[in-house]
Amino acid sequence: MNKVTKLLHTRYRVNDLERTVKFYREVLGLEEVRRHKSPRGSELVFLKAPGSEEQIEITYYPGSGPVQVQPDLTHLAFEVDSLDEFAKHLAKLGIKYSDGPTTSSSGSTFAFIDAPEGYEIELIEKK
Repeated sequence: MNKVTKLLHTRYRVNDLERTVKFYREVLGLEEVRRHKSPRGSELVFLKAPGSEEQIEITYYPGSGPVQVQPDLTHLAFEVDSLDEFAKHLAKLGIKYSDGPTTSSSGSTFAFIDAPEGYEIELIEKK
């Protein structure tokens, strides 16, 4: 029986590749794994969180028109040790949570920030 074995990466298309890559590196602390141009001309940058295998593919492909992210369309979720400490890190960068922190029924706390292009980033402090 054929079936997939693991999730490798998720793609997000953006209007400003370098601004977005800078955000993911400086704000979230992701590392750039590789960068290349596809045969059809897309510029691709792969990033990953230090404790994850899955990668995020940030793609710039102006030939398909501008990116317009609808509210609540999609988001990426990352685990953090402390939302309070992460808020201090964000404050140094002039960024605030766009929603939360909120405690769930399971006891975990979560908050959101907005990435360039309007994609949401969920930050989760597990209990």
